[in-house]
Amino acid sequence: MILKYTIPQRVKELIALTEDECIYYAVPVDIGRDAGWAADSYVIVTTKRVLLSEGEQIVEALSISDISSAHALPRVGGGLLAVTYKGEERIIAHYSAKHLSRYAYVARGINILVSGRFEEVESREYERTCPVCGRAIPGTKHCLKCSKEGGFIKTFVRMAGPYKKEFFGVFVLMILAAVTTLLNPEIQKHLINDVLKGNGGMRKALFFLGMMFSLSVGIVIVNVLKSNASAKLGARIAADLRSKLFIKYQELPISFINDRRPGELLNRITGDTQYIRMFMEDVFCNLFAVLFIFIWDVVFMMALNLKLSLITFAFIPVAVILTVAFRKTVSRIFRLQFRKNDDVASDLQDVLSGMRVVKTYGKEKEEAEKFKILSAEYARVNRRNETFWAYFSPLLQMVMGLGVLAVVLFGGMDVLNDKMSAGELYQFVTYTSLLFQYISWMNRLPLQLAQLSACLDRINDILGQDVEAEDENVVKDLKIKGEIVFDHATFGYKSYQPVLEDISVTVKPGEMIGIVGASGAGKSTLINLLMGLYDVDDGRILIDGRDKKTIKSSSYHSQIGVVLQETFLFSGTILDNIRFSKPDATYEEVIRAAKMANAHDFICSTPNGYNTYVGEKGYNLSGGERQRIAIARAILTDPRLLILDEATASLDTESEFMIQKALSRLTGGKTTFAIAHRLSTLKNADRIMVIDKHRVAEIGSHEELMAKKGIYYKLQLAQRC
Repeated sequence: MILKYTIPQRVKELIALTEDECIYYAVPVDIGRDAGWAADSYVIVTTKRVLLSEGEQIVEALSISDISSAHALPRVGGGLLAVTYKGEERIIAHYSAKHLSRYAYVARGINILVSGRFEEVESREYERTCPVCGRAIPGTKHCLKCSKEGGFIKTFVRMAGPYKKEFFGVFVLMILAAVTTLLNPEIQKHLINDVLKGNGGMRKALFFLGMMFSLSVGIVIVNVLKSNASAKLGARIAADLRSKLFIKYQELPISFINDRRPGELLNRITGDTQYIRMFMEDVFCNLFAVLFIFIWDVVFMMALNLKLSLITFAFIPVAVILTVAFRKTVSRIFRLQFRKNDDVASDLQDVLSGMRVVKTYGKEKEEAEKFKILSAEYARVNRRNETFWAYFSPLLQMVMGLGVLAVVLFGGMDVLNDKMSAGELYQFVTYTSLLFQYISWMNRLPLQLAQLSACLDRINDILGQDVEAEDENVVKDLKIKGEIVFDHATFGYKSYQPVLEDISVTVKPGEMIGIVGASGAGKSTLINLLMGLYDVDDGRILIDGRDKKTIKSSSYHSQIGVVLQETFLFSGTILDNIRFSKPDATYEEVIRAAKMANAHDFICSTPNGYNTYVGEKGYNLSGGERQRIAIARAILTDPRLLILDEATASLDTESEFMIQKALSRLTGGKTTFAIAHRLSTLKNADRIMVIDKHRVAEIGSHEELMAKKGIYYKLQLAQRC
């Protein structure tokens, strides 16, 4: 039983369930019939009825047997649950936008109940929830709030886990750097007290000067080794993260990529990983050395002179309070800076990719002005950030300068009163300077950590996306014969707005299926499902009797060939683009595929033949040439399943005739799905599928559909006019 919401007991009593009836769904209604806010109202679906309760009464009770279909209709700010009851459309409930997905699920469930497939309802999950907080999540391991579970420190530790040895080596070098730095003031004290004031002689002076020189050289060597080790570690971490992000991008569903801006995705794989590398080189390499020096500096100062230490420490809370007070401001302004950077990168990506369109319509000035506005906004945020630090840093420097001045004042009085030696005062002032120097360094640490935290959050937002693992029982290497079955398949890019509903079609091996219909009917969506870009929301797609989900993805995709209406070529040579579908193909195989696609002749006419560079997205070639290369790319793998989306749309009449002959040879014995707006190209299809209103409205041969004089017949007449 699926019962997302607990309905009041009094409502259950009103339902009066029979012995063989149970509740499958109970979803609240939050908009009443008068368009006002509704309270204590529910849509309840049982195995036999669809009911609407308001308060303590049932106001609608429709028998499942009298319902032919159900629909969740999205509207501005919400939606409607409608059913076709005894042949008439009937509105059951109004609901707000937060219930869009739930009611889409309920509508699909009612349709399953209407069809009599009760067992499918029980086997389906209502919605995935975050294991941390229980919120509904549409495709991530945790909701956005809980994706930061454990905080920044745990996130950084998880990132550093694979590099334990390297981190330990850097840590040891940091401790050595700290020890050598702390020893210098002690030697300077003895040089002043024992040599300069005590007349210790040249021999003792040279001894202390030699020790100071050795420590200085040691500090330089250790710092060089530390910086080099940190740089190598940062470069390795950044490279590994870039690889992980790139692999993750390819694993993620196409819907996730489509929902993000290209510039945003690009920044995460370049800019964010680059900052992590810089953090390791510039900040982390000094972090523990600074903390070690800071702690022992405080200990030495207190051991040397408690009174002066307390005077010095009185200035530290002021610096700490200022830093803590502005911590949230620091974090907020740098997250805003990252977002503005994404806006600039995305706009630049769009303009560069669509430069032909921009120039065609003469919109260079408008686009330049738009980019100028975005760039100015990014500059404004950057300027505000730098202005903040331009005021904040000197303020802290002034506080620390006052602390050193106080030490010199009170310490000098102690020296004059013989309560303290000159060497001890010099040593204490050095320790004080070190203390304030590292407080100043740590003053910028919240800024750097805020930037690092923002980068890690953005990277983890990608790496934390849930990718459905293949079942252990998945078929690793299935030789496809070509039988394709759509078993009550339903899909929508948005769960509350199905594009295809209850598609049930069986395609025999080697059969060619033409797909026609109006724009937006769902033709391209159907082939997107076949290509494995999306999974159905309900029902199944069977390949040779096996659910497509149980076939290893790489095995399945290696046996399909695709030629899309919008041909995409990668920057590279013609040879590289044809070989993309089969990287190990021989030169002879590539030429054979090109000849079958009627591409060999034009390729040979180019200056470099198959090594001709095609340019960004293949723009150095004509549309027809790009299309023929795409067809050659599909032919090369000798696919068992062929998908053609307007494969000859960009060709001239002569080339189209030649390629139609090539495709007829290619499709022989292969299961083929072909979308075409020119219906004349589908006359030779074994069957033609007409999609209308998101469903299969008609299916049959050209002759059968013409004789039926339905939708296909009208489309044919329209094209002849």
